Parts: sequence; structure tokens; C-alpha cells
Amino acid sequence: MMRSAPEPVQVIKQRRDAALSALVEGVPYVTWLGVRFDRRGDELTAILPYNDDLIGNPMLPAIHGGVTAAFLEITAMITLSWNWLWEDVESGALDAFDMAGHLPRLPKTIDFTVDYLRSGLPRDAYARAYVTRSGRRYASVRAEAWQDNRDRPLAHATAHFLMPRKG
Repeated sequence: MMRSAPEPVQVIKQRRDAALSALVEGVPYVTWLGVRFDRRGDELTAILPYNDDLIGNPMLPAIHGGVTAAFLEITAMITLSWNWLWEDVESGALDAFDMAGHLPRLPKTIDFTVDYLRSGLPRDAYARAYVTRSGRRYASVRAEAWQDNRDRPLAHATAHFLMPRKG
């Protein structure tokens, strides 16, 4: 029995990038904040580019706590969705979510807790999320955000999500 030839790497990369782009652009607040995702294989790093509109306290200046929390929640939700849809993206079953705007439903936040560890300085911020448990109905995710040094996080969060039904 002969195996079929593997897909070219560029085709796989384009499919992954198109799927991630469709997932991110499907949430208007993500685009409004300017959050981008750097993808390395199946690992995502969120990037929040600095913008003067993100400053909450101009006396310090410091990034608004609500922006920090939103950034962490976005990171957790997109990472969870990416992990949940990974097999469908890899197999080509989603066809980049049909690109006609038929995105799969996103997980719904059940609860979200943020620990603010230091003020967000007026510069770019980065975040990563880790899915600690993912079942058919429920998922638990932790996320951390940092700026210049990953060993000095500015905040970390724990989130629980209600998973959408597949199909």
C-alpha cells in the first residue's frame, strides 16, 4: 500500500496562518486593541503593541488594568480555540474556516481572575497561555503577560471556559 505524498510545507503554513488570521479577525476587540499573534508551530505568543490610548494613568504612565486583563483574556481564548481547532486545521477540514465568515463558535468565559504583579510600562507587551485542562464542555487556561523580561511578568491570569459543541 502506497502512502500519499505529504503536502508542501508552504501549503501547510498558509493554511495555519489563514486559520489563525480568521480566528483573530473574528473578534473585533482584538483588532481594535491591535493584538497580533506570533505562531511557531502550535505555540502562540500574543503581542500588544504600545499605543498612547492604552495608558490608564498618565502620571506614571502605566497601561490601564482593563487593557491588561483584556489582553490576557484574549490570549487565553485564542490559544484555547487554536488548540481546540488544531486537528481540523491540520487535516484541512476547516478550509480556513470557509473564509466566508463562518467561524466556529468561540469558548465562553465562565470566570477570569487576574493577578497584577507590576505596572505595565509604556511599551509593547507579550503574553502566552497554557491550556491546563480541556474537555468536551469545560476548559481551564492560565496566561501570563510580560514586557521586557519574561521572568518578570506584569500580570498572570486563570480562566475557565465553557466549550462550544463541535459540529
